[in-house]
Formats: sequence, C-alpha cells, structure tokens
Amino acid sequence: MSPSHPAIVRSRPARRRLALATAAVVALGTLGLTAAPAGAAAVRRTGPADTVQTSLNDLVRGADFPGALAAVRGRDGRTRDYTAGVGNLTTRGRVPANGRVRIGSVTKTFTAVVVLQLAGEGRIDLDAPVERYLPGLVRGNGNDGREITTRQLLQHTAGLPSYTDHLPSFLEIRHRYTEPRELLDMGLAHEPTSAPGKGWHYSNTGYVLLGLLVQKVTGRPIGEEITNRIITPLELRDAYWPGVGEQAIRGTHPRGYHSSTGGPGGDPVDVTELDPSLAWAAGQLVSTPRDVNRFLGALLGGRLLKPAQLEQMKQTVKMSESSAGETYGLGLMRFELSCGGYAWGHGGDIPGYEVRNGVTDDGRTATIAVTAMPTGQAAAERVNAALDTALCAQK
Repeated sequence: MSPSHPAIVRSRPARRRLALATAAVVALGTLGLTAAPAGAAAVRRTGPADTVQTSLNDLVRGADFPGALAAVRGRDGRTRDYTAGVGNLTTRGRVPANGRVRIGSVTKTFTAVVVLQLAGEGRIDLDAPVERYLPGLVRGNGNDGREITTRQLLQHTAGLPSYTDHLPSFLEIRHRYTEPRELLDMGLAHEPTSAPGKGWHYSNTGYVLLGLLVQKVTGRPIGEEITNRIITPLELRDAYWPGVGEQAIRGTHPRGYHSSTGGPGGDPVDVTELDPSLAWAAGQLVSTPRDVNRFLGALLGGRLLKPAQLEQMKQTVKMSESSAGETYGLGLMRFELSCGGYAWGHGGDIPGYEVRNGVTDDGRTATIAVTAMPTGQAAAERVNAALDTALCAQK
C-alpha cells in the first residue's frame, strides 16, 4: 500500500514502535470496539507494580484494544503476569495470563540472531554483497544484489522497497498462502527507496531476503534454523514457527481483531486465524510475553551470540522515521526511558495483535501485547507508554 492508502496510518512523531515494528502483513487499522470494563480480567498486584496494572487497564478503557496482557521481569528475576479487558468479544472470556499471540516483527530479531550466528561461524560475511550468496536473485527496477550487503538488510539501510507498502486489503488475502519468493518479487517490483547505505527505510522485503539467504547458506528452512538455534536451546516452550498452512494459534490465547474497513469506525472482525506466510521471516512467529522476555534477556545477556556479533548488533544508526533518542541496530532497536537510561527491543504489528518489549542493561524486561493494532498516533503511544511504565516500575 502507498502511504496514502486509507487503511494505513503513517504519523511522523514517535514512530519507533508503530511503523518500525510493523510486521509483514498489514494494513493498520483502529477497530471500532467496545472493550470490557477496565480491568475486567486483570491480575492485580500490590506495591509498585500496581502502576503496570493501571496502565493495562487504561489501554482497554477505550475502543482501541479489547484485551491486553503483559509479563514483567524485575532485576530480582521475578516475573509478574498482568491482564486486562476481555480475550474473546463473543464469549466475554478472560484474557489468559501469558497467552500466546502472534508477535509480528519481533520475528525480525530472531531472524537477525540466526544471521549473526552464521556470521560468527564464518559462513556469512556481513559486508559482502548479497549476490555472493544469492546470485542473480535481486534484480529489477534499480534494485541490485551486487550493491547490497547483509549488514544493510539487517539494518534497513539497503534501500529495498517494502512489499507491505503495496498489498491489497488484508481481509481479502488473510487466508492466502504466499511463497517467500512471491513476497520478494512484490518488493522488487518497485524502485529503491534510496541507494544502498544512503538512507534508512523499514523494509519487510529485506528480512524476507535474509530468510532466503539463511536457507541458501544452511540448506535448511528458516523456521527450522530459528527453532534449533534459539527456541529449543532457550526452552521457549510457548514459542513456535507455524507450519505450512497452519492458520490457527496453538494452545491458550486471546482472540485477535481487525477493523472491517481496515481503518477507524469499522466493525471488529476476528482475525485470529490467518495464514502467516505473508509475514514469513519478517513476522511469522507465535510466542508469549514470558518467552519474548526470556529471549531478549538471553540475547542481551550474551547467551545467543559471540561478543563480536552482539557488539555489532548493538551498533545503531538513526531512524529517519523516528523521534530523537531512538536508533536501530542489526534487527534490534534502542530507545530511551522516561526514568532515565534506555532499553533494547523490537516491536511487532500483525493484524489481530501488537507487541511491544524491552530489556535494560540491568536486567529489567517487559513485554506487552494488545489484541488489535492501533491506527492512530494516540492509541499507539498509549501502548508505548505502558511499556515504559512496565520497565520503569522495576527501577
């Protein structure tokens, strides 16, 4: 879709986790929902963490999000689960604590870790042209794999147009299976957003290309590599890569909703079941807030990457679509906190769910999920603010 498409909102300020985390599939749209009374299914806590519950209650108070759930880990290693709103608009059932959700572009950090592991093994040179690994694949309309490096793909500085800017209505294609090469071709059908290395532009096409690169180098599917290299070693029991044609979410989960019009004022449509192939290496994973926290803690704690690769992952550039203080590394973003300091993370948007997360250098970790994507700036900032509250409450 183009920026002027009525189903997508691209507000300029503070886009760090609204546009930046936009996952592979997607028309952004605020749902015209009537949420349950604030805190209807809340897990309430005493002490300082009450501010986290209050922030989740506020998220579901209006019409933007039917439900919210979070997991917050303090420096003491203790994790607290929170919920608010309802997990099913038909039954009015509770939001399950630590339920599974689609995590959208949080998948990009998993994909980036696999690429960086392969770099640490000497199997990928981050600064070699993509052409070395995928000869002749990236061509057309000024896009050229001979001029693009793996590092630039990881950092969104390759100039590749994002195929998600050119999709039809999500509700029309949500059950369609799409091959990764189709996604790549959709992106390459358009001119670059900039010359390689000369600008920052969030590109889902770039992460699809990274998935194809991993498969070429390893000879195995990207989902299998993510599972064997990250999910299984970290014992992320609730995280998984959906199989081909798998449209439902396994296990306990809240339902996800999307506007019937793709924008404000539409009726809520249950989109929990969809084909995530349209997101693939850019946004296909399913997980829980606790497992996302565990992943981020392990990553920043040095359990997944060698020191040299982790250091490169944390070398950031300014995001041209970001407010001050927010920068992007290799599949990882750094953002400032209101209580001082900063956190590392990567958000994810996919119809039905939005996820925001962060981990600080002193071990505070939080992941928040809501069961619809915001269209407007104000709704998006409320989710960002809830994450900031969750991290700062543990300080």
